[in-house]
Amino acid sequence: MIARLPMLFLVAALSAGGSASAAGLLDAYGDALRSDPTLREAAAVRMATLESRPQALAALLPQLSANGEWSTSWNSGSNTFSQAVTDGNEQTIVNVQSGFSSTTNERQAWQLELTQSLFRWDQWVALRQSDKQLAQAEAEFRAAEQNLMVRVSQRYFDALAANATLMAAEAAKEAIGRQLEQAEKRFEVGLIAITDVQEAQASYDSAIASVIEAKRTVATALEGLREVTGQYYSRLADAGPGVPLVAPAPADVEAWVQTALEQNMNLEASRLAADVSRDSIDLQRAGHFPTLDLFASRSNDDRDVDRQNKPGQPGAVIFPRRPADSNIWDDTIGVRINVPIYSGGATSSRVKQATFEHRAARERLERVARETERQVRDAFLSVNSEISRVNALARSVESNETALRATEAGFEVGTRTTVDVLNARRNLFEAQRDYAQSRYTYLVNALLLKEASGSIGEPDLEQVDGWLDEDVPEVTQP
Repeated sequence: MIARLPMLFLVAALSAGGSASAAGLLDAYGDALRSDPTLREAAAVRMATLESRPQALAALLPQLSANGEWSTSWNSGSNTFSQAVTDGNEQTIVNVQSGFSSTTNERQAWQLELTQSLFRWDQWVALRQSDKQLAQAEAEFRAAEQNLMVRVSQRYFDALAANATLMAAEAAKEAIGRQLEQAEKRFEVGLIAITDVQEAQASYDSAIASVIEAKRTVATALEGLREVTGQYYSRLADAGPGVPLVAPAPADVEAWVQTALEQNMNLEASRLAADVSRDSIDLQRAGHFPTLDLFASRSNDDRDVDRQNKPGQPGAVIFPRRPADSNIWDDTIGVRINVPIYSGGATSSRVKQATFEHRAARERLERVARETERQVRDAFLSVNSEISRVNALARSVESNETALRATEAGFEVGTRTTVDVLNARRNLFEAQRDYAQSRYTYLVNALLLKEASGSIGEPDLEQVDGWLDEDVPEVTQP
């Protein structure tokens, strides 16, 4: 029977009750859905992008604006003009100066204008582009959701792997400690040499150091899981030896690659980003095109004015202040055309900039496509090789158990040394640790293959969660 490593986690700030149930992978994923900052950020970005279409559509609809003004003003000055003066048969040109001052006691003006664009190419391009931006945001959010499944699983099984290392280190320390006690007793009665005791002591000291390092690794792994889920867990369901080892189906890696090229969400988002950048070229090129708008407006300018004229000739009579009020209504309707002729080269420069950005987006798409294919092939090979490795390590644990029993029997009859027993114990614990970690690695690689192909979903996590064993001991403080 292959020995199973018990479950033990170092959680300094948590005291677990005796009736607490083990948290499974789905429990951790549910917590991450509610609290993972990365996913919540992606959701906020998606919601922000959803507003791009109504904004693009609004530019094509009628625009109504209103403005008003209330003011009081004072002004004064003089006017000089030429005037012909006839004296008998002579005509003389003289300069006449007339002064004035006026006070606008109150001016009330307002204008209401309605504008409807008839032709603006950039607005139609922006509307077309907004649909692709929405699709891109949706693909990026779906990619974030799928990546969360893998991140939670990776952190979850990292914690289990760190625990397996800690358990192996603890078991090795206890076994080597017992071996050290036996060696000391045997040395006291003269059955072994002092070198055997020294070898056992050196191994025990090394085992203590390994336990200290393993505890730190467990604490770090649990903190990594909390970073995603926002929770500390007192118990986690373990993946025992009964985990099914399922090979990828279909067994053809090319089929997985083809699925990934069609369904991978990161690749789809990059493809849409390239389309958006291509539309940006048309958007900037529209700066060369004329625009045509229909407009209609109505305005009113109501003034309450007092005006006084001051003739410039000496001794002239200054007229008293008289009202010069006005109330003007203006209704206008027309078509306005704007033809850009020269903007200093700015429009051409923006077109070139958009062209280079589109080229960068196409190269980014190619890079993501190659990365996706590499990830699929690597995950496919890793799943298959890890299945073989899990089976091999299972046999290794059995072989090391047999070897340890034989070495201990040889030690009892004097044909094996203390060093031989210590090495046999160490080999067994390392095999048990590697066997447990290989099961976790297999499960993570299987989910990575699903993510790379774009086909991962909650049913995959449910399947893995169903393979976990909840019959695990409570957390204790080492």
